[in-house]
Parts: sequence; structure tokens; C-alpha cells
Amino acid sequence: MRIAILEDDPDQLALLKRWIADDGHDVHGWLSGRETMKQAGRESFDLFMLDWQVPDVSGAEVLTWIRANVSKTVPVLFVTVRDSEQDIVFALERGADDYMVKPVRRHFPPFDIDLQRSEIRKNGAAIELTPKEFELTVALFRNMGRLLSRGHLQEAVWGRTGDLATRTVDTHVSQVRKKLDLRPESGYRIVPIYNYGYRLEKISPLA
Repeated sequence: MRIAILEDDPDQLALLKRWIADDGHDVHGWLSGRETMKQAGRESFDLFMLDWQVPDVSGAEVLTWIRANVSKTVPVLFVTVRDSEQDIVFALERGADDYMVKPVRRHFPPFDIDLQRSEIRKNGAAIELTPKEFELTVALFRNMGRLLSRGHLQEAVWGRTGDLATRTVDTHVSQVRKKLDLRPESGYRIVPIYNYGYRLEKISPLA
């Protein structure tokens, strides 16, 4: 699969490109909306991942341009810090296929997420996770409070592996819950939704 990424943070772009390339995909990325449109007009892609707030031409404008000039059906995913309901509705109404909110912060007390080192720390101490467990943890924390299907988690962590057993996702979620101690007493919990998926929730302390 050929994937195009618009992301104005060089470090984040490099990380996304590495993750996607590791899954066997052909990935291309640019730091500006104008360059993304230029390349999209020259080359064909199977998926676009767009940040919203980027130099010169916004991700929303790039989305409109893609739908008018490239394809009305190619999948477009927004990955952005803008999390208002108005922004999400705006993007979906204009042709985005999905919308993922990335946190401005990478600190979720008592957890710190270090994307560069692929490391999760709790109260400063590193937690030993496998690469897939780390990616699953990042997907859950990036989508705090959002219900994620098993299929969504499968694609986020393993890529489009159609023959992956559902039990594999469940087993990894169980390991993440255990290793991070994600229980209400610890401030977070993973809620399973029967026959669908999981949601990570932050638990407010009792008054």
C-alpha cells in the first residue's frame, strides 16, 4: 500500500514513516500542504493521512482539493490535535473517512509516553513491553475515551493482516492491562465491549 502523510512536525513525521514502513508499506511524507498537493497530483496513493494545522495550506484545504482533483473514494484519515466536535463533523462532512485526535501532551499521570525510544514509563520507571504492546498502548492512550473496534486496533498495530486471529488482539490488550496495571484504583481502566472492541477510560478520583 502506498501511503501519503502530511505532518508539519519533522520528528512526528519521521516516526510515522518508520512505523508504517516497518509494516511493509510504501510511505511518503511532506511538511506542508502545498507540497502534499503537488505530489498527490503527480503520484497515486492508496491512503492519505493529514494533519490539520500545517504551513501554507491547511489539512482541511488539502482534503477538499483531494476530493475535487484526485479521488472521491481514496481513504483520507485526519490525525490532528484539533478535537472539537465541530472540527470532527467538518472534516467528515467534507469527505474524511476517519478522524484521530493526537494528544498535545505525552504525559498521562503517572504514565509518560516516549515515542522516540518506544518506551512507556510509570512514575519514572520504564515498563517492559513488546513492540506490539507498545503500539497498542499508544493507540489506546491517543484515543482516550473512544471506543475502538478490534479491527481498528488490528490495523493500527499489525496493519491490514486479514488472517490475524481476534484472540491475538485480546491477548495483547490483556497483557497491556496487566503490565500497566490499568485498574480503576490506578486511575485508568480498559473497558471491553462484547463482540466489538475496547475503550480506555480515565477514572476521576472520588471526592
